[in-house]
Amino acid sequence: MPISDARRADGPEADGLKSGGIDLSTSVGGLRFRSPMMTASGTAGHGDELAAYLDLGAIGAVVVKSLRHEPWPGNPAPRVHQTAAGMINSVGLQGKGVAHWLAHELPPLLATGATVVASIWGTDVDDYARAALLLADAPPEVVAVEVNASCPNHHHANQMFAHSVSGITEVTEAAAACGRPTWVKLSPNVTDLPTMAAAAQNAGADAVTLVNTVMGMVLDLETRRPLLAGGRGGGLSGPAIHPVAVRAVYEVRAALPDLPIVGVGGVATGEDAVELLVAGASAVQVGTASFADPRAIARITRELELWCSKHGVRTVRELIGGAHV
Repeated sequence: MPISDARRADGPEADGLKSGGIDLSTSVGGLRFRSPMMTASGTAGHGDELAAYLDLGAIGAVVVKSLRHEPWPGNPAPRVHQTAAGMINSVGLQGKGVAHWLAHELPPLLATGATVVASIWGTDVDDYARAALLLADAPPEVVAVEVNASCPNHHHANQMFAHSVSGITEVTEAAAACGRPTWVKLSPNVTDLPTMAAAAQNAGADAVTLVNTVMGMVLDLETRRPLLAGGRGGGLSGPAIHPVAVRAVYEVRAALPDLPIVGVGGVATGEDAVELLVAGASAVQVGTASFADPRAIARITRELELWCSKHGVRTVRELIGGAHV
């Protein structure tokens, strides 16, 4: 696997991703990234959609929307709704499949200089294995595969892979077919997240991503029925779930200090990113904030650098796990 440790020198000044004297480099397992800031799967498309707004080669990684081994239509509309402190969605992982992504959407993304993390999902364990196998021959710039074991829009709570040790074990082992590091994205909707993270680690995961959306529902008061299509609600994201993500990262770091963590959940400011790093994450993903402002990850990176400068922090690695010292 390649080491992604150099910033692009030819990126636009306006994207605000210059180092400013702060060393932003970080490592997740055996992979080094030029910045801890990454996009969150499902919020930046399958390719170079955000390239018009910021230099994708200057952030840590682009984590693409989760891919199935074959095309999937997603859920019917309405499937996204704004909430008081974020959004709730039941998009349903719409996509054209891994083969189409490799042939048509990945090349323009790589042309931006981006480091890429692919994300996979499935309705059964064989789906994960087939998607992972298709990624085995992906270009080396696809440095890792994030295993989405926790999407709330395809399974009831008692059917979600991330809600049982056996489910996590099976999909993690199946994803090994990709032949590169795997990060398992876990659900906050469990009573013992460290146990679930340990299951992923024991099954071969190189890191865990914490957390996916919180299960929620919005009702249409005119019809008195669930507002989102499908009738089962959807996944809540945005600032409302940030404290949930902080607690998840903190608890897993405390229980499993040797397991790398990628933190995600309601990151809207540089301080939000610092909080997840101090809780124990080695990298941070930005998701819902990008819907309101596609340049959000650039702004948050500037704010992270400013916070470090004000507090005498010369490298973000000084922050990681600071709450546990």
